[in-house]
Amino acid sequence: MPQPGNPVVYLPWRTELGRRSRRPIGGPPYQTMQTFAAIDIGSNSCRLKIARVHQHRLRALHEDREVTRLGASVFATGLVSPDAMAGTLRALKRFNRAVNMHGADQVRAVATAALREARNAQAFLAWVKSETGWEVEIISGLEEARLIHRGVMELPDTHGRCLLIDVGGGSCEITLSERKTIRETISLPLGAVRLTEEFLPDSPPGAEQVARLKQFIAREVRRAERRFGPLRLPRVIGTSGTAAALAFAGQAMRKAGNSKRHRGIEEPLAETREVRRLADKLTGMTSEQRSSVPGVGPRRAEIIVAGAQVFAELLERLSLPGFRYSSLGLRDGILAQMLAERDARTSAHLRLEKERWRGILDTCKRYGVEPRQAEAVRQHAAQLFRGLRAVHQLPDEYETWLEAAAMMRDVGKFMNYQGHHRHAQYIIANSELIGFAPQQRAIVSAIARYLGKSRPVPEDRAMRAIPPQEHMNVQRAVVLLRLAVGLNQDRASDVLKVTLRVYPKRILMELSPGRTGAELELWSLRKEADYFREVFRRELLATLA
Repeated sequence: MPQPGNPVVYLPWRTELGRRSRRPIGGPPYQTMQTFAAIDIGSNSCRLKIARVHQHRLRALHEDREVTRLGASVFATGLVSPDAMAGTLRALKRFNRAVNMHGADQVRAVATAALREARNAQAFLAWVKSETGWEVEIISGLEEARLIHRGVMELPDTHGRCLLIDVGGGSCEITLSERKTIRETISLPLGAVRLTEEFLPDSPPGAEQVARLKQFIAREVRRAERRFGPLRLPRVIGTSGTAAALAFAGQAMRKAGNSKRHRGIEEPLAETREVRRLADKLTGMTSEQRSSVPGVGPRRAEIIVAGAQVFAELLERLSLPGFRYSSLGLRDGILAQMLAERDARTSAHLRLEKERWRGILDTCKRYGVEPRQAEAVRQHAAQLFRGLRAVHQLPDEYETWLEAAAMMRDVGKFMNYQGHHRHAQYIIANSELIGFAPQQRAIVSAIARYLGKSRPVPEDRAMRAIPPQEHMNVQRAVVLLRLAVGLNQDRASDVLKVTLRVYPKRILMELSPGRTGAELELWSLRKEADYFREVFRRELLATLA
């Protein structure tokens, strides 16, 4: 049970379930030697990484990357150009062949800033699905930051306070981490492709162009400065191609060839004054001159000026000494998340549980839901899931989705009590729930939606975002949550004890009355008997013990 006054550390999925079984909570039973593939469809480049699970750790099998400039026209016109679509699709088809060759058991493809903003994003995603079979997720900037953080946290020396800076093609994610936990994060529209397209049409850029660029960067960085304040941190980690180019170009400038590599971080430190000097030097060069700088190359040379100016401004504004480059990033975070969902024996799994529970508690707090009042419903929902497993036959991950829906089912009352189930569905589906992918949020929101008079039907808005093969599972989970809510009608009473007895044609629920009885709960359960029979083809009988 949670400690009084300290609900944030309460992890029900871990404390109640983890002690009984090492099977992962929120994922299917762990299978050895699984192979995962992660695809990052960025605004500047597409990246693939395939890894195999070996002794509860990921071992890389294959990596690929191609600069596709998917966002080249998006930030100016709002549309992905046909050429960018075709070029990106060619890279993804090559990735698909590699994925098939390595026999990946699970593939997750995500898209970032370019497709977040493109009006024709869905047309492109439909094209990708028709050619590869992949359902590409468009993730938010904050989810992108979380996954980057998860990937970089696989490094062994990130237990203390550190700052992560990822300057991509369309956006810049900045994350403050402490003890491998996100303390603060922000996503800014400071991607190198975006800024180059908007501010730097010439090579080298004119003085007025550079001035406008710096003014825009400074305005956005002030948002980060207000969020984080001056930071005096022992470790700053830069990820993405811009960070790599600056780190190696700065190293070449110093002519110090003693760079060491340690689990993804390349030494030495790229100091702030060095980054500023390098940014100003690159700004004065033509694209051809920049391409000859060690670490930059011809494709990076086209956008390095904008990225370098962003890094220089961030380091100076936030009073940072410099950064070290890490080759880990978004695709590594995707792989770590897949491993965490599949294998409960990993430290990543515990971190995922904590992230999810913290996200749920934050959402409850934001919308005025008292977690302790929702806890009794969550407990009964979990008991029903486990006790009726042979009846509902839901995938194991639905236990997590059911518990999450139980906790957040009343968030819609913040908007209006009338129709609050509809409001709850909208809030859950569109909130930044840490640790939940968009489709997972859609499932949780649908389970919380149908607790009133309505029933799930495919035409409903809540169900349209869910794959058809999941519709029956959602309906079964809805029935379980309705029963859990029915067991908690009188909040003034203590939590009822329930005994479940499963027979071939009926389910018996025996209630041990609390201090104020259980008549209202009995009436509520009997009211759900018809719906239970409709879904599970069994009678539901509720009696007092």
